[in-house]
Amino acid sequence: MGRGTRLLLAVVCGVAVAAVYAGQPVLAEMGHDLDVPREAVGWFVAVGQLGYLAGLVLLVPLGDMLDRRRLIAAHLGLVAAGLAVTAAAPVAWVAFGGLAVAGVFAVVVQTAVAYTASIARPDRRGRDLGVVTSGVVAGILGARVITGGLADLWGWRGGYFALAALAAALGVLSLIALPADVRSGTERYGQVIRSLGSLFTQPTFLSRGLIAFFLFASFGTLWSGMALPLAGEPWHLSPAQIGLFGIAGLAGALGAARSGRWGDAGHAGRVTGLALVLLLGSWLAIGQLSSSLPLLILGVIVLDFAVQAVHVGNQHILTTTYADRTSSTIGGYMVFYSLGSALGATATTTLFDAAGWTGSTLLGAAFALCALATWALANRSRASVLSGLRNGERGGPVSAPQCDFLGRRP
Repeated sequence: MGRGTRLLLAVVCGVAVAAVYAGQPVLAEMGHDLDVPREAVGWFVAVGQLGYLAGLVLLVPLGDMLDRRRLIAAHLGLVAAGLAVTAAAPVAWVAFGGLAVAGVFAVVVQTAVAYTASIARPDRRGRDLGVVTSGVVAGILGARVITGGLADLWGWRGGYFALAALAAALGVLSLIALPADVRSGTERYGQVIRSLGSLFTQPTFLSRGLIAFFLFASFGTLWSGMALPLAGEPWHLSPAQIGLFGIAGLAGALGAARSGRWGDAGHAGRVTGLALVLLLGSWLAIGQLSSSLPLLILGVIVLDFAVQAVHVGNQHILTTTYADRTSSTIGGYMVFYSLGSALGATATTTLFDAAGWTGSTLLGAAFALCALATWALANRSRASVLSGLRNGERGGPVSAPQCDFLGRRP
C-alpha cells in the first residue's frame, strides 16, 4: 500500500467525517438563523449521526460484495449533494434533511477503512490503519477550524459549501487514482446483512463495540458541548476562536497515530486500558473550562490522544479477527460509535442548560469510566477463557478464538 494511497484514503475519511461534525462550532449561529431553540441545536450534529447509523447497517456491508473503489466515489458524490442542500437550506427541516443525507453516505469512511485493511500487508495492517483513521479524527477536529473560520467570513453556510466542493472533487479523484477492488459477487445482500447481525453475538466484537460506544459518547460530550460555555461568560469567544481548539485536539489525535504499530506488536489490548485511564483523567482538566483555558487545552489534547489510540486498537483487533468480512465488521463496530456520538451530542447540550459545564463534565467522565469498566470486565472474562483453553489442551482439543482480547493470536 503506497504512501499516496494512504494519504488519499486519509483525506477521504477526513472530509467525509467532517460532513457530520462541521456544525459543532457554529451551533448557535445555525440555530439563530434557522429558528431552532438553543436546547435543540445539538440535533444539527445528532441527525447526521443517526443518518450515519442507518448507513452503517444498510450501506457499509456492500463493501463485502462490490468494488469498494466505486462505492467510495459514489458515496462521496452523495455526501457533496447533502452538504450543498444544507448550505442552501432556507428553513430548519431542509437543513436537517441535507445533514441526514450527508450522514448516511459519510459511511464512506468505513468503506475506506475496510479497503485499507484488505489491501494492507498483515504485518503493516495496524500501521496503515493508524494513518488512514488519523484522517477521521483530523476531519472531526479540522472541521471545527474550517467552519469556525469561514463562519466569520461568509457565515456558517460557507463551511458547508466548501466541504461539498471538496467531497465532490475527492469522489472524482478516488475513481481515477485508487486501484479496483472487485468483490467476488457471489454473496447476496441479505446474506451479508445476516452476517452483520451474527457479529453481535461474538464476545470480542461486542466488547470492543461497547468500549467504542462509551468512548465516543465521552468524545461527543466534549466537542458538541464545549462551544456553548466558551461562547458565554467569562470568555465570549467567536466561532473562529472556538474552532481553533480543534488544533489542540488534532495534535493529540495525531500523536496517537503510531498506536497502530503497537497493535502490530500485539499490545492493542494493554494500550486500550492505559488510554482509557488517560481519557478519564482528561476530564479533570476539561472541567476547569470556566477558570483556565490552558488546562482545557491540556485536557483536549489528552482526550483526543486517548480516543484515537483506543479506536485504532479496536479496528486492528476486529479486522484481524474477522478478516473474511472486514466491511461488515467495521460497519457493525461503527454502529456503537454512531450511537455513542449521538448520545453525547444531545445529552451534553440538554444537560448544559440544566447544570452548566459541571454537569457536562460529570457526564463525559461517567462515559469514560463506563468504557474503562467495560474493558476491565471483558479483559477479565477473556483471561478466564484463555485459562480454560490452556487447561483444555491437557484434556482434549478445544476450539480457540482467532484473536484474543489483547490482539494476539493464541
